[in-house]
Amino acid sequence: MAKHPVTAAPPEGIIPEIAKSDFDVSGSGSDTEVNKFGLRTREREGVTFTTKGLEDHYIPIESYEGRHRYDPKFEWEPEEERRVVRKIDKRICSWVCLMFFALQLDRGNISQALSDNLLPDLKMNTNDYNYGQTIFYLCFLFAELPSQLISKKIGPDNWIPIQMVSWSLVASMQAFLSGKSSFYACRALLGLIEGGFIPDNILYLSYFYTGWELPRRLSFFWVAYQSTQIVSAFLAFGILRLRGHNGMEGWRWLFALEGLMTGIIGIISYFYLPPSPTQTASKFRGKDGWFNEREEKIMVNRILRDDPSKGDMHNRQALSFGMLWDCIQDYHMWPIYLLGITWLMPSNPMTAYLTLQLKSLGFGTFETNLLTIPAYVIFIIQLLFWTWLSEKINQRFLVGLASQIWILPLLIALEILPKAVSPWSRWILCTLIVGHPYIHAILVAITSRNAGTVRTRTVASAFYNMCVQACQIIAQNIYRDDDKPLYRRGNKVLIAICVYNFFLFIGAKLYYVSVNKKRDKIWNAMSQEEKETYLETTKDKGNKRLDFRFAH
Repeated sequence: MAKHPVTAAPPEGIIPEIAKSDFDVSGSGSDTEVNKFGLRTREREGVTFTTKGLEDHYIPIESYEGRHRYDPKFEWEPEEERRVVRKIDKRICSWVCLMFFALQLDRGNISQALSDNLLPDLKMNTNDYNYGQTIFYLCFLFAELPSQLISKKIGPDNWIPIQMVSWSLVASMQAFLSGKSSFYACRALLGLIEGGFIPDNILYLSYFYTGWELPRRLSFFWVAYQSTQIVSAFLAFGILRLRGHNGMEGWRWLFALEGLMTGIIGIISYFYLPPSPTQTASKFRGKDGWFNEREEKIMVNRILRDDPSKGDMHNRQALSFGMLWDCIQDYHMWPIYLLGITWLMPSNPMTAYLTLQLKSLGFGTFETNLLTIPAYVIFIIQLLFWTWLSEKINQRFLVGLASQIWILPLLIALEILPKAVSPWSRWILCTLIVGHPYIHAILVAITSRNAGTVRTRTVASAFYNMCVQACQIIAQNIYRDDDKPLYRRGNKVLIAICVYNFFLFIGAKLYYVSVNKKRDKIWNAMSQEEKETYLETTKDKGNKRLDFRFAH
């Protein structure tokens, strides 16, 4: 069994021994201190958690890339850690957000292209577009897990730039689309290349951030995603005016120029991204790297004390088929996968069809692109607020339920609104639906946290994202050509799915609470010697261990 440094992340994660006598912890909530043994502790709900006497069972493996910086007695000041985290935010998180910006620039510009008569130019209709998007999401889905396995083998710092440069070439080639066949082929290639990019980045961020810090950074991640929609709307407003230059439609210029931008970011990323917190030195990043020895020790020890499983594998270690099968069988992750399939479905068709909806209401090409911006601004505000609230009150699934509470009355209003109503009334409803509470960052973070090991985290992140892509595939075919422009039948389906999601969020919450209570009862009844024997001899791994608690 691999050994790790101590962790303390109540009420979920590895739950250590409770021992109040050795600590002076000020504050409340999730404040942290370092005790006289150099072990990280955290006080939540009036109880201080530590692993006094059990720390020898939590040592990282020899090949772990940060092993030379591991020190269970190493101490640092909270302000030092805050400075290091700010430095990581500046060096790592900001660049990951830029890369995600590039992904959405090439993945989302299809929406702007639709406003410039892409479908009529290619002699296609709404159903043809649906089929193309279905092909994209199917390929995206099937590429998720292979991409994660490649990323784990060669490192996300190598694999992510390769993905970016590859898809930028295909994205640029969309400037030469000639009809349905070429449209379908490009959609398939983009899906295959882009699939896995999101969980690859989440895996990469987990090397630098604790489980408590990750949700907020992931919210920045998706802020970059929606900021792309705003920026691309302004870009489209200008680029689409090139229609007619060199005999090319505006949407062809859009694909070509934005694909070029993505390629440049991908090339720079290959030289910019470091493999891990202790491997930042290079010709491009400087021979001394970004962090000094003390900063590296802070990064390594705080990460391992928060989540010992990160010392199970090194960052170039591939998963075996046995490991993969174990991860697939991990039924404790299935409630999250079920949510991934449906939670986004009520808002997805409107998000995909926003420009077409606005065009059908009588707005012109350039008005349409500008009128999408308020929806994305509201989206960003909601994303940041709900992610912050979920960590503040330590509730994930109940906060996630807000996404369905928000959208249900809007869907009902959209369904019963008479056909002759003002276009601006429909625009308001469309804007509020697209700007719904986006709790994807919360669910992605909880997937990572509840995985329990690096190997499970690698597969679980891919599986969750595959479920989200399955959601996109289903949702993409709810609004049909024979149901437009009001999509009455489609809206009824979305209302039913929204109601179903209410039960799913509550059910997931109750499931994890129940599992935690059962483990608490067993663990708390054990003596110190019994706990030591268990940690020394158990074959349980990750979230199957008795000292692991699920986030909910």
